[in-house]
Amino acid sequence: MDLRSLKQRFGLIGNSESFERALQIAVDVAPTDLTTLITGESGVGKEVFSKIIHALSKRKHNNFIAVNCGAIPEGTIDSELFGHEKGAFTGAVDNRKGYFEHVNGGTIFLDEIGEMPQSTQSRLLRVLESGEYIRVGSSKVIKTDVRVVAATNVNLLQAIQKGKFRKDLYYRLNTVPISVPSLRDRQEDIDLLFRKFASDFSERHRMETIVLSEESKEMLRRYRWPGNIRELKNIAEQISVLSEKRRVDAEELERFLPKAEMQGGLLPALIGAGSGPDSRSSFGGGDMSDREIMYKLLFDMRRDINDLKHFLLSMAEGGQIPAEVANSDAFRSVTTAKVPTGGHEQEQVRNEPLMRAPIVLNAHTGASIVQAPTSRVEVLEEASLSLADMERDLIQKALKKHKGKRKYAAEDLGISERTLYRKIKEYNLVE
Repeated sequence: MDLRSLKQRFGLIGNSESFERALQIAVDVAPTDLTTLITGESGVGKEVFSKIIHALSKRKHNNFIAVNCGAIPEGTIDSELFGHEKGAFTGAVDNRKGYFEHVNGGTIFLDEIGEMPQSTQSRLLRVLESGEYIRVGSSKVIKTDVRVVAATNVNLLQAIQKGKFRKDLYYRLNTVPISVPSLRDRQEDIDLLFRKFASDFSERHRMETIVLSEESKEMLRRYRWPGNIRELKNIAEQISVLSEKRRVDAEELERFLPKAEMQGGLLPALIGAGSGPDSRSSFGGGDMSDREIMYKLLFDMRRDINDLKHFLLSMAEGGQIPAEVANSDAFRSVTTAKVPTGGHEQEQVRNEPLMRAPIVLNAHTGASIVQAPTSRVEVLEEASLSLADMERDLIQKALKKHKGKRKYAAEDLGISERTLYRKIKEYNLVE
């Protein structure tokens, strides 16, 4: 099948060389039974590639099932994949077939394979090598004929070095690798995809289609797209609904794009991070999800502190800050002073109250206030609220926003469902 027909059949948009190369590998490997490992960032469309492989294979008339390994709790994933016998554990009131038994003769897509527990990795390795597995609580060997297509958005080689993923399983899965490019590496496709999403949305809701100016198109190309195609679709739909203009210029588009994600913006660059599928994990494979939360918190803190600084200084200039607040330990200033030491001056850092000014009485209200400071101060917020508390608060807000749906909350936070599940248990959160 030629790539043009393939794109039309599966509704794929894009002409970039890296994208078409990944499609061609999927087409070439589909007629075989080789195990395939699809790598790429979250939101690039890895599951679409697994469906292409199944649809073009000799198994196309049999079952296909997609399993998110990161969304299944560690205690039940063996039962989900391989089934269990009655009485195998508390709650096992009957025999149950696993996914490998249901999809016998077809294809199973194991998404987020890097989140799979090591005990389950051992069972999967046996299936790949011998086509055999044993139900939980049973001693009977069951044969299966299933093609495995796996996907991950983490660097499995780094996970191997940390002892979180089996090396033998990695090489067994990685028989044919397919690297799906991120959206920032497909800049020539961004405008095509945006027009497609905007057109589909306007047709579905009977609205006039939005059109981008040339400056807006360039702005889309400069954006980093951490959420890739999924994020692009969301933004296209947001603009279609919320923008009053049908021709969107750069100023209007800027309202919908977080400035920190613009190339050259405020987010830290990942040292050694390339543009490939594993660049997301350059800080350390599976631990990247926790770092992503930390970065969100730190940048929110910095923005809030800057806002607080300007607000307090403006209030001080107007003489509106009560003295007991200004001199409390909640707000401190950092200053430097020259201190004589051993015949020469040495600079020392002092941590002082925010306002060093005389207390006066307001003539109208009689309340005590402080006069505006005479020198410039940098307002710092003490770390009275730990990162753990802030992380818990962020997770609670995401769960509330998405009405307890962990999948969408995890996508909003930029972490896997498995990590979110672990955090919910760790903080004893009620969804």
